[in-house]
Amino acid sequence: MNKISEIFKNKKCLITYLTAGDPSLDKTEEFVVALAKSGADLIEIGIPFSDPVAEGEVIQNAMARALSKNINLDDIFNMASTVKKKISVPLVFMTYLNPLLTYGYDKFFKKCKETGIEAVIVPDMPFEEQREIKEFTDKYGITIITLIAPTSDERIEKLARQAEGFIYLVSSLGVTGVRSEISTDIGAIVSKIKKITDVPVAVGFGISTGKQAKDMAKSAGGVIIGSAIVKIIAEHKENAAPKIAEFVSSVKREIKS
Repeated sequence: MNKISEIFKNKKCLITYLTAGDPSLDKTEEFVVALAKSGADLIEIGIPFSDPVAEGEVIQNAMARALSKNINLDDIFNMASTVKKKISVPLVFMTYLNPLLTYGYDKFFKKCKETGIEAVIVPDMPFEEQREIKEFTDKYGITIITLIAPTSDERIEKLARQAEGFIYLVSSLGVTGVRSEISTDIGAIVSKIKKITDVPVAVGFGISTGKQAKDMAKSAGGVIIGSAIVKIIAEHKENAAPKIAEFVSSVKREIKS
């Protein structure tokens, strides 16, 4: 079984997201540890990028704040390498193709392996173009996480059959961000996916409360929360760790109940 798939065994998983370097890399390290200790089963670390097309205003602003600190990929790798020694939960990079291309595919995925990054999520990379990086992810044992959207329809079978680790099911059309209501029939999409593959499904985009997380976890193997955490960081800045821990602990209790 894939290392990431293992976290879904016999439980509902909570996957969390934060942006590297917001408000600083030292604080990102502290926040990652807080997330792990308060119940996150997997942590996505967003690599700041100037044109994050899949992100809503909350994460766009976080990336702008991080970029203003002039951090680079080597700085983020160093932070991830340090924090990986302090936690046992898997770390995943969420990034865009341009930073990978600029850094160099072979160099990037080699550093992922050396750092202990288990997987990547690349939202602006069409499934049909995965071969562009697949040679390098295979070489270094890095998983590519597949995204499936409510509009995937007839492509779901092809996407699901090739998926590894877990499937990132996008709950709603549009970009990331807190939503008061999620109207997509998640249960129907998850059911369709489960007929094709045993790869676990985690639902993301818009989940911001314990109740929403619990509702999504009824059919899916896990939930992904990002913007709600990034909002806490934006509000409390360097002092966000206890607030993050409190929020994540409360969500984890909900999906376990």
